[in-house]
Amino acid sequence: MERIDLEQETIVSLAAGMRGGGLSARGLTEHCLARIEALDPKVNAVIEANPDALCIADELDRERDEGRLRGPLHGLPILIKDNLDTADGMMTTAGSLAMEGFHARKDAFVVARLRRAGAVLLGKTNLSEWANYRSTRSSSGWSSRGGQTRNPHALDRTPGGSSSGSAVAVAAGMCVAAIGTETDGSIVGPSSINGVVGVKPTVGLVGRTGIIPVSHSQDTAGPMARSVADAAVLLAAISGVDADDPITGAASAHAAALQGMALEDGALGQARIGVARNYCGYHDMADALFDRALADLESRGAIVIDDLELPPADEIRPGERLVMSTEFKVGLARYFSRHAPQAPFRTLADVIRCNEAHADSIMPWFRQELFDEAEATEGLSDSRYLEALKRCRRLTREEGIDRLMEENRLDAIVAPTTGPAWLIDWIGGDNRAGGCALLAAVAGYPHVSVPMGRVHGLPVGLSFFGRAWSEVRLLNLAYDYERHFPRRVAPGFGDTLVL
Repeated sequence: MERIDLEQETIVSLAAGMRGGGLSARGLTEHCLARIEALDPKVNAVIEANPDALCIADELDRERDEGRLRGPLHGLPILIKDNLDTADGMMTTAGSLAMEGFHARKDAFVVARLRRAGAVLLGKTNLSEWANYRSTRSSSGWSSRGGQTRNPHALDRTPGGSSSGSAVAVAAGMCVAAIGTETDGSIVGPSSINGVVGVKPTVGLVGRTGIIPVSHSQDTAGPMARSVADAAVLLAAISGVDADDPITGAASAHAAALQGMALEDGALGQARIGVARNYCGYHDMADALFDRALADLESRGAIVIDDLELPPADEIRPGERLVMSTEFKVGLARYFSRHAPQAPFRTLADVIRCNEAHADSIMPWFRQELFDEAEATEGLSDSRYLEALKRCRRLTREEGIDRLMEENRLDAIVAPTTGPAWLIDWIGGDNRAGGCALLAAVAGYPHVSVPMGRVHGLPVGLSFFGRAWSEVRLLNLAYDYERHFPRRVAPGFGDTLVL
């Protein structure tokens, strides 16, 4: 097996190694599979390895030998979250035993883009079941099919959710990069908690066809990687117009900008950075790291405008909850009808009944009150839903991110992504202290999280977010910060924290 250390490699360096003949897709895939075999028993990040991975790698090596390259990911092993359809030997279950045995007939848009770019689909990652939309008392990273994913920096700590397995697999070096999905914090949160880079794109930049949905107004897939540069390459590969997802109609020009982008050392010079102070203050040690990061930004020439405020979370959450519950019921039925006609379910009510019938295995720790709440909603024409959607967009866009950026002529807004990882608790559920994902998630705007340090060995991320379609600018700012203040640390896989 070829000697590989993914901690020291990037997408660019791996591609160069393959061009030079010192590295092959098969060798890299064998390395990743061996890494999964050795480490996954500790962290439980991979719910299913792709039985075809080595065959795909061999075919990609043959194509390279013949002078045919599919794209920037040619021969690179990528993991994807288990809520993306793959028309192969792997199941698509959203982590639920209720969906065990289901095989999609067609690749999701994102999966098709990955294949076109030359990726080796290495396997699927565990997640918070149904993308963390089943219970208010869930444990992030737990699913009835996959069990509990664990944080590689301290195995008794949460990996965050819902893209738990994707973040952990990237942090643990089980893949070159991974795909997660986010409705509200599910890419940037686990990226922060596991010490990797996560990018939640503008809703509409990446097609959602073939992804088990939560909310069509907030859902998106996005990259998770060990560096901003790798995340940018992966985002460019999966972006573009999806003929079956009308919201991507404006994606073409923005995808082209990403594909032609050269990350800029010096992007922070004279950049105006706003501090969302009312989305800080939930952990004093995270705040100390954040204040150091602000000084770092200023040392790179950024102009930091402090003590700004965005609409508070408690004004947005009730409306967001109604929007998500209404859209989940409708979206799930649409997914079953269009993408899973052979699945045993047609509606959310069918899933609820299945869960109740198999409660001992599917719901041993927490119930499905969010499912019940969604089932009681009255559809997309309901006036309460329409009013809640309108209010959420106004608070997060016109009166939120857009207002703050316009009034202060900002290039980006920053805040701590979330606090350090809490202890896993299947009885009490998650004990998160806070985070800043809400505004960009509800607005449908882009958000980048990059490591900014550790609290007692537990990673914490720095968030850059801003207006719709500002991915290129945000990635450049995050790249400049990361390049001069590299704070990602490889995990140690300890059982608990040692002071």
